Amino acid sequence: MTGSALLAAAVRVEQVWLDALVSAGAAPADARADLARVVEGAGGLDDAALAEASEAGGNPVQPLVAALRAALAEAGSPAAASWLHRGLTSQDVLDTAVLLCAREAVGAVRRELGDQVAHLVAVVGEHRGTPAVARTLTQPAVPTTFGARAAGWLHGLLDADEALAALRWPVQLGGAAGTLSAVVELAGPEGARALRRSVPAALGLEASPPWHTRRTPLTRLGDAATTATDAWGRIANDVLVLGRPELGELRDGSAGGSSTMPHKANPTLAVLVRRAALAAPQLAATLHLGAAEQVDERADGGWHLEWQTLALLLRRTAVAAGQASDLLRGLQVDAGRMAERVWELGADVLAEQESMAGLTGRPAGETYLGLVDDLVDEALARAAAHLEGHPTTTSLEDQ
Repeated sequence: MTGSALLAAAVRVEQVWLDALVSAGAAPADARADLARVVEGAGGLDDAALAEASEAGGNPVQPLVAALRAALAEAGSPAAASWLHRGLTSQDVLDTAVLLCAREAVGAVRRELGDQVAHLVAVVGEHRGTPAVARTLTQPAVPTTFGARAAGWLHGLLDADEALAALRWPVQLGGAAGTLSAVVELAGPEGARALRRSVPAALGLEASPPWHTRRTPLTRLGDAATTATDAWGRIANDVLVLGRPELGELRDGSAGGSSTMPHKANPTLAVLVRRAALAAPQLAATLHLGAAEQVDERADGGWHLEWQTLALLLRRTAVAAGQASDLLRGLQVDAGRMAERVWELGADVLAEQESMAGLTGRPAGETYLGLVDDLVDEALARAAAHLEGHPTTTSLEDQ
């Protein structure tokens, strides 16, 4: 969610609102204007100047509206300049623009997640019977399979995608204090009600009560993004631990080098994914702090706290999504080494089995894998159902 993307989204919100005012008969016909063409004719928006003016005005919408009105007046559209933004407040434009940008970012992340799920389905299927050592609190525990471990990864990705899919995208439309009083003054009560329906439809958003001091849409967005980075971080941690040379069961295919030690093959992608996973929860917590600090009909700082926080969280999430895809695509599984570790630890990983057999009085079974096959099948079935209709354009196998 870049600054230029946010400004473009804000211009789109202003365009839809201006068109809606004209279509509703609240504004005269000559107030209609193509804002994008007017901005282009004026040489574009000066992002640096708008950013500087945003600090003075407290938000970027005030200088944006001033710049648009000046461009409209210069282009010979005084009616459009006069009617632009009428009935809105800065928060209406900015909150709605933020959600438009966030929706694009979430769509990109979900496409990556869909590819990751499709790839992991193949990994789980290939390695469902690959013996491996399960470890708890860093120590060998019981036998498992790498397919079962990867099935756990798969569930985490599915949880993340479901959280992102459940997000709502409500328009923010409330006017100065959330009462839509200016809109009623301009268009009348019925006209205002019609605008509450037509504007979100034109933007592809949901009609909604004003949420200017109810920040659930953003805190849910932050939580869902963090759920995704949690899932990727869990995978990265396994790759980092099991990729240590003394274990050697997995390998990060990125294999970055060292500036001073030629023998090293650093697990670069896993490290970068873990970085995002470590940073995301604090950013989501900041969004919750801003939500808790809401007061009156517009917060004095809690609202302003969100902008850079959310932008940073979404950028890091989008970057981590691509890195996690690359990590899974290049992941190298040493099935032979995994089996060797099970054999080397022998009695240790079968100690629980011996104690259970002693309680029952029956001989120990040939394997000690419990319901691993059932659990793997459940993960694969969930993934298959989830991928039906998922917004994925390609699979990792085809890239």
